[in-house]
Parts: sequence; C-alpha cells; structure tokens
Amino acid sequence: MSPKLSSDMRAVEALVLLVLQFLSLTAALDNGLARTPPMGWMQWQRFRCNLNCKDDPDNCISERLFMQIADAMASNGYRDAGYQYVSIDDCWMLPERGPDGRLQPDPARFPSGIKALADYIHSKGLRLGIYADMGLHTCKLYPGSKFYLQTDAETFASWGVDMLKLDCCWAGGLEDLETGYQVMEFFLNQSTRVTNRPILYACSWPACSGSQTKYKLVAQHCNMWRNFVDIRDDWSYVYNTIDFYGNNTYGFREVAGPGNWNDPDELSIGNFGLSEDQERAHFGMWCMMASPMFMSNDVRHIRKSSQQLLLNKNLIAINQDPLGIQAYRLSKSSNGMETWIKPMSGSRYAIAALLSNDYGSPVWFTSTLADLGLNATAGYRITEAFENQFMGKYLPSDTLRLLVNPTGIQIVVAETIQQ
Repeated sequence: MSPKLSSDMRAVEALVLLVLQFLSLTAALDNGLARTPPMGWMQWQRFRCNLNCKDDPDNCISERLFMQIADAMASNGYRDAGYQYVSIDDCWMLPERGPDGRLQPDPARFPSGIKALADYIHSKGLRLGIYADMGLHTCKLYPGSKFYLQTDAETFASWGVDMLKLDCCWAGGLEDLETGYQVMEFFLNQSTRVTNRPILYACSWPACSGSQTKYKLVAQHCNMWRNFVDIRDDWSYVYNTIDFYGNNTYGFREVAGPGNWNDPDELSIGNFGLSEDQERAHFGMWCMMASPMFMSNDVRHIRKSSQQLLLNKNLIAINQDPLGIQAYRLSKSSNGMETWIKPMSGSRYAIAALLSNDYGSPVWFTSTLADLGLNATAGYRITEAFENQFMGKYLPSDTLRLLVNPTGIQIVVAETIQQ
C-alpha cells in the first residue's frame, strides 16, 4: 500500500467517525438483530487453522467442512433448537488482496466462492458468518481490514454474509480500536441497507482494550463482544471464564441485554477434554449468563450425551429468556460452591449451584429461598432444569437442597406463585 493511499484511507475513516459523532448516529446499533443471545456454530476452538486438505479433507478449513456442518445442523436438530449461524473464523482467505483491493477466499479450499457457500447455507435455513480483523493483519497474518473497512463491509454484504466476527489482532492502540469498530458498524449498516440483509456484528474490541474498555460505547455499536481469553477444551479455561464473569470484571454485566451481549466464547461441548459434569457446568453457566451460544465441535460425529445437552430445550429457554438479564454470582464459598441468580420473565428466577473444585465427593448446596433474595409470601414452584422435574412448592423460609458433583452444576427455576 502506498503512503498516499494509506493516508487517504485513514482520512476517510476519520471523517466517517466525525460524521457519526456530529449526526448523533453513534448511539444506535440499528440492525434489529440478537434480541436474544445468538446461537450457532463456529470453527475456531475445534478446527483452528487446519489447512491440510490433502491429508485431512474432512476437517480442513474449506467449503466442504462448512457445508457438512450445515447439513448436520439442519438434519440433527440443532437448527430447530435455535442454532442459526454457521461461522467461518480465521484462515479462509488468500495471503494477499485481489487487484481490486478485495479479500479473496482461497480458491483451492473455497473453489465455489463465499457467495455460493452463503447460498448453500441459506438453503438449509441457516445463516453464514465470516471472520475479519480490524488491524493490519488477522491473528494468523492474513490481510486485515484496517484502511479497508468500507470495502470489506460492502464485499461481505454482496456475498450474502449474515454475521461478521471482527477480531483485534494487530489493531494498534485504544484510539484505533474505538475508531475502527465504530466505523465498521457504520459501513455494515450502510451496506446492508442496500442488500436488506442485516449483518450480526460480533466484536473482539474489549478483548484487546481490557480495563480501558468503555462498555457502554461497545454496546452502542456491537451485537456481541468478546471480553476474555480464548476458550479451550479444558476445565481450567472454562472455569476461569466463569469466574471472570462472576467477578463482573470492569462492570460489563450491566450493559448486557436484548441486542447486545457479553460473549465468553464458544461452547467446547462434545470434544475431548471435559467430563460429562464439566460439560453440564459449561453449558448451564453459558445459559445462565445469557451468553451467545456458538458450538465449536464436530456436530457430524458427537457423543449422544453431548448432543442431548446442546439440544436441551429447558436450558436453552433460560438462555433465550426475553428479558435478557445476565446472571450474577450471589456467593462463593471456601469449598468451591457458588450460587448464581438469573431473573427471568414471568416472575421467574433461575438458580444455579456450581461446584468449581474437582476433588472429593458431591457436596450439598443448602439455602433458604429468602437467603437467595426470593421473598414472595405465596412462595414458588421449583422445577429442576436439566430434566424438567417439578420439585414442589417452597415458601421463602423453606430450604432448597441440591446435591452437586465436583466441577458440576445443578440449576432450578423458581416460578413466583401469584396471590
């Protein structure tokens, strides 16, 4: 890129930001999407940047993989359970932009092109997500979108893309982050007004700005945003993410709600590293935290227990509750027992008892409903969430007892009895 071209593009993007500020357009991500936490499938945690299509054609990053995943999601119940997006992550493009400045899919791995892949995904009743980076390069050193935000937004829209994950590797300082993410939101909205296909905007902005993140500003421009480390197929990573959310680090819980969601990263359920109890805790807490629910697994070949968990309509209903309130941690004891509360619509409350440690025997969780903040004098109908088993009617003075396995979870829903 010539110095003059770089300077011109920087000036254009700075001008767009000024227009946004002075016309007061910065205060609304007006795409009508993500009124409940988005659900889908994403490549990264399970398939990473596997480019070896010669020796591993079924698992390399290619149109074949995404088409087969879409087939499995449509035929095995995931689409009907609410998982809508099939999202490409890094490593889909060529190392250089085309002569017209546009990003190019690798023709060896995406011979039909992204537009054809989007058409195929749409034919399955699903939506296509794609990946780009706000910096000079992607995390795996493919071309970044810095100075090309308008071009890339228009390209993605022309391909029929339904979701953009915009990463933040090589993005520069805080000012560049704040400017770039706002400008891309403007161009996405402009492009999709032409195509009438709004694009879900998934940002990694807080993941790079950390303690300096202005979460209210992020929520004005992004539908969902990463704010912690990449998840791995390992309990320590899963629990550290839960703990980060329990601490409400930087006060981000308060900005979550319909249209705007904190994203603790993908669901690593049905892979290799988690026990059955840990998978229950992983899924249950993502549901409690009103998190975007993007599986990163091989839905073509998955354990039955993992599939049943991912399709559990009672847990999904907690995640998709229209109030969109993120659960908060009420207590954390020295033995690893944690209590989480999620207010829900219909005067209901989801209560989670999470045992974070991985040693010893199951532990009893005991608490009166009053100690949990549930004080309706007529009491509550309590239902166990995983199996939808009615447990009975409880008054505020009654004690709730739940047996929780190490690195496991129990969740109940308390419905207020109307007087």
